[in-house]
Amino acid sequence: MKFRKDTDLNPASSTRAAPADACGTAPHRAAEPELTPERPLAFEVLATHGAARVGALRTPHGTVTTPAFVGVGTQATVKTLTPDVVAATGTQLLFANTYHLYLRPGAELVARHGGLHRFMRWDRPILTDSGGFQVFSLGASIEHGVGKVASIFPGEAPAAPRRPGGSGMVRVREEGVEFRSHIDGSRHFFTPERSIEVQRQLGADIVLAFDECTSPLHDEAYTRASLERTHRWAQRSLDAFLAGRALHGYPQALYGIVQGGAYRDQREESARVIGGMPFHGLAVGGNLGSTHQEMYDILDWTVPLLPPEKPRHLLGIGDVPGVFEAVARGIDTFDCVAPTRNARTATIMVRRGDDGRPARRFRLNVRGAAYADDLRPLEEGCDCYTCRNFTRAYLRHLFKAGEQLGPQLATIHNLRFMARLMDDIRAALLDGTFEEFKAATLAGAELG
Repeated sequence: MKFRKDTDLNPASSTRAAPADACGTAPHRAAEPELTPERPLAFEVLATHGAARVGALRTPHGTVTTPAFVGVGTQATVKTLTPDVVAATGTQLLFANTYHLYLRPGAELVARHGGLHRFMRWDRPILTDSGGFQVFSLGASIEHGVGKVASIFPGEAPAAPRRPGGSGMVRVREEGVEFRSHIDGSRHFFTPERSIEVQRQLGADIVLAFDECTSPLHDEAYTRASLERTHRWAQRSLDAFLAGRALHGYPQALYGIVQGGAYRDQREESARVIGGMPFHGLAVGGNLGSTHQEMYDILDWTVPLLPPEKPRHLLGIGDVPGVFEAVARGIDTFDCVAPTRNARTATIMVRRGDDGRPARRFRLNVRGAAYADDLRPLEEGCDCYTCRNFTRAYLRHLFKAGEQLGPQLATIHNLRFMARLMDDIRAALLDGTFEEFKAATLAGAELG
C-alpha cells in the first residue's frame, strides 16, 4: 500500500503483510459506547500475545490503535513540522507539556482559543503531563546530573563522571512544588489542584495526576517519602478532577502515575495503590532504574498488578529495544522526545546498517563524511516523504549548510520510523509472530 498523501489524516497502513485490521479497523470490535464525563475514554483489548496486547483506545478526538508511540509536541508543536505533516507520518496522538504551556503562552490564553486542539490545529488525541516531571528536570536532574533523555540510565553512561549543574530550581513540600521559571526566573507554585486546573484549561483528551519524579540517584528513604507524597497528591488530583468540569465541549480522562524508583516493594505498593484508585488509565513513570534491564525488572514488578481493563502508558521511553520489551510486558503507549530531538542533530533512525545487520543503537548520523555522495534514501524500504524524495547526500548537505529543511526532513523520517515500527509490532502480535519479529529486529544489535 502506498504511503498516503500529506492531507490524509487516517492512521498509517502496516508495512508488513498482515491482516488489514492491524492498523485500522480491529477484529471483533464491540459497538463504540458514547463518551461522557463519567466515561471519557473507552479501551478495548482486541488481541493478546502473552502479556502483550493489541487494543483500541477511544478518545473524544479519535481512536488510537495500540501499542502506539506518542509523538512529543512540548510547546504545542512538533518542532519543524506542521500538524498535517505530523499526521501524515502515521503519528496517532501527541504529548504536550503542561509546565511549558503554563509559562508560555499561558493556559488561560490557550483556553480562550478553545483548548490545545484548536490552538495548534491538531484534530487527533492529545495527552498532557502534570508538570511533575519538571520537579525532576529543574530539581534533582540538575543536582544529580541526570536526565530523561541524556543519561536516563546512569549505569549505561560513559565512564566519565557526571557534572551536576549545581542547585536546582525547585523546592518540594507537602502542599506542592515551588519553582523558578527557566524563562525569566519568576517564582511559581504548583499543587495537584493547580495542575488539574491548568490541564482543564489546556483541554487534552488525557491528563496526568500530579506526581514527583525521582532521580536514579535518590536513595531508598527519599524515594519512599516521595512515593507516599505522590500517593497523597494522586488522591488530591482525583478530588480536584472530579470536582471540576471539562471546559471545551468534550470529556477528559485522568491517568494516575505509578512511582517507586527501582525498589521492588515500593513499585509493587504503588501499583496496588494507584491501580486501586478510580483513574481512567495508568502511567508508569519516574526513575526507571540505572540500566535497561532494571527498567524491564520494574515493568515485571509493576504491570501485572495493574487493572487489565485500563490502558497503560510508559513515560519517557521510545528507544527500539525499550519499546519491544515494554510491549512484551503489556504496555500500550509510550512517549519520548528522542526521535524528534535527535532528528534535529542529524541522527536518523534506521533498523539496518549498510551491512544488513541491525544498526548500532538503530541510528546513523547523516553528517558523516561517508554520506557526502550517498545517493540512497535515509532508510531502504521506508515510505516516508523524505525517503521517497531525497538522498542521504542531500540531507548531509542541508545539515552542513545549516538549512532548516534538514531537521524538518529528518523529523518526518524519524516519526514515520516509529509509526512503521509500531505498525509492524501490532501486525506481529495479531499474526502470532511477535517473538520472532522482536528477535529478528534486535539480534546482533549493539545497544550501547
